[in-house]
Formats: sequence, C-alpha cells, structure tokens
Amino acid sequence: MTEDLILRTDAGHIATLTLNRPAALNALSDAMIAALTTELDRLASDRAIRVIILRGAGRAFCAGHDLKEMQAARALPDKGAAAFADLFARCAALMQRIPALPQPVIAQVHGIATAAGCQLAASCDMVVASDDARFGVNGVNIGLFCSTPMVALTRKVPPAVAFEMLTTGEFLTAPRAREVGLVNRVATPDALEDQTRHLAETLATKLSAAVHIGKRAFYDQLGLPLDQAYARTGATMVENMLWRDTDEGITAFLEKRKPDWAE
Repeated sequence: MTEDLILRTDAGHIATLTLNRPAALNALSDAMIAALTTELDRLASDRAIRVIILRGAGRAFCAGHDLKEMQAARALPDKGAAAFADLFARCAALMQRIPALPQPVIAQVHGIATAAGCQLAASCDMVVASDDARFGVNGVNIGLFCSTPMVALTRKVPPAVAFEMLTTGEFLTAPRAREVGLVNRVATPDALEDQTRHLAETLATKLSAAVHIGKRAFYDQLGLPLDQAYARTGATMVENMLWRDTDEGITAFLEKRKPDWAE
C-alpha cells in the first residue's frame, strides 16, 4: 500500500516523493497519511538524502482530506466523532513531522493545493509553484472551516491574508501566493520540475550537517522572545563553529579554494 500511494525516486542526494492518488487529486485518505508518514520517517534517518521534494501525480498537488472517507464515518455510533479526532490528530502529526525532519523539504506544486493540501504545502520548508497553480483553504464553502490548515498557513502568510482566505474560500494564484510569502519561486508549467530540482541541487551542495542544525534552530527560535531567540541561535552557532568541517569551510574561503569536507 505504501509503495502504491507514495512513489519515491532518488537522484544523487535528492529524494522525490510523489503523492500517487491522481484519480482523487491526491486527497489525504487515512492510508495516504499513513504512507507519507512512514516514508518521511524512513528519510529522517537516511544520511545519503540531503533534500526532499514533495509533489503530486496527475492534475493536482493535493486536494485536501478525502471527504468521501470522512462522510462514511458518520455511520458510526458516535457519528464519526472519534474517527474525525483521530484523523485530524494523525494529520497534525504528519504536518509537524515535515519541519522536524533534518532535511529541507520543497513542495513542488501544480494544479491545486486546497484545504489540507494547502496545509501540506505550507508545512514544507519551501514551495516552488507552477504559475497556474492555485492555493486555497476553502472548506468554508462546504460549511467546514479549515481550522487545522489555518495553523500552517498563519505561520507563512500575514494574518489578514490568511483570514481572508479562510473566510471567503477564495484561492490565491501562484504569483499572489509568492507576494504574501507562501511560495518561494514561480515557474512555467514546463519549467516547474527543472526549477524545483535546481533549488534542491543548490541546497544539496551545502554542508548537510550545517543545514540540519540550522533548520532545527530556525524553527526553534520562531515565536521566542527576542532575547531567548538570540540565546538559542548563539548556542547553535558556537556548536557549529567548533565542527571540523566548519573550520575547513572558513579556511578554504580565506584561501580561495573549495572546502575538503568530510561528508
């Protein structure tokens, strides 16, 4: 099941995970959430992989939760309450798994990224989008406010923009999503894969241990008071400075040569 729902291809130090439910616009069914979580857990300890690309098969990146599956749970004695609570808890754990990974994760978005699909993109460290892609948290249109997708979204875009998206159900175009901070880079559909891979390859050339410690510090300091943020990141820089490869990197820069890193 995992192999069917999530396709993994490795090229050099880059792993690409493809959500593989194209007929359902890659909706996050129970099985899809489990499969993606399993694959991310494997990658967390894979030292050969320095960057992860997350993409969708078919016409879209991800259309959010599987509404048919959710509706079926209403037939249970509690009208689905326990099933819904379990679903949202497991989805939240998946979304939190992404920033906790040591490797940077890039969402490669085409078509639509809606509701939990928008949440998935926003949970990634960076987003490269096709210029015709659209982003929405449009659950309000069917009477379900996107409360959990809101968590990831409000950590990427200004509150007023997020609130407008959540309450109107309207979509952002890729260029507008870039303007407000949800998207890092926009490419034509034909160039989307190449642009995403170029960014991934750039990251993969860096000292991976430095990227790992930096990613952890980046998320740890978000939301901390200014003095605590500086204390946290200062300690990180001291640790980083004491590494053999950092010493070599600085020495190589001063000597105008390529570093001879142990990694």
